[in-house]
Amino acid sequence: MAQQIANSLAEQIYARVKGEIFDFQLLPGTRFTETELAERYGVSRTPVRDALYRLKREGFLEVAFRSGWNVLPFDFVRLDELYSLRTLLEVAAVEHLCQASGKLDAIEQLRGIWCRPVAKRESDARLVAELDEQFHQRLVEAAGNRELARVHAEITEKIRVVRRLDFLVEKRVDATYEEHGKLLRLILGRKTTEAAILVRSHITQSQKEVRKITLHMLHEAREVLTRRDPKRAAG
Repeated sequence: MAQQIANSLAEQIYARVKGEIFDFQLLPGTRFTETELAERYGVSRTPVRDALYRLKREGFLEVAFRSGWNVLPFDFVRLDELYSLRTLLEVAAVEHLCQASGKLDAIEQLRGIWCRPVAKRESDARLVAELDEQFHQRLVEAAGNRELARVHAEITEKIRVVRRLDFLVEKRVDATYEEHGKLLRLILGRKTTEAAILVRSHITQSQKEVRKITLHMLHEAREVLTRRDPKRAAG
């Protein structure tokens, strides 16, 4: 029981720190100690340490002997590589679905969510981001290759927090509905080439938007920090 509580605390702190990094509350270059976070969150240092080392393994933080922790710059090269791998996996899944025989029940179910008139579409950015993630996961799972789905799920976890930024722009929400609906129709129509081209361009455009929004929000956050604390912003 005690171990379960500790694991739960570490998971919560992991999510909070990761969220603060991607909400630009903890900017690249920010330094802090385990003790500072433990006091801020009202917990012991153990779950804080567990959470921070997990974020270190994922490439978000680095630790220096006797000087605490440091938030690393965004690794856009790594994100680009993850998006490229995601594209390969989803194109493979879509091609398999287009060439499959029989009824595609999972795709029919997705149509009920995405092929809707504008007035009945979701508009909350966070909810749309969750629905979008589920759409792509279910698309890959429908292909029936468990290893493909497993690797895709790992990539989804690694890009989740930046990916949600895509839906802060209203036009991207509308574009997502339109493109998801079109992709489903192409799969059901067994249009392999057209479906593969669409899913590739769909992911590429999302990737470009995420990078642009991330850079913009990072710039704005630095300006705010500079006005509040010039020394910290310079560090």
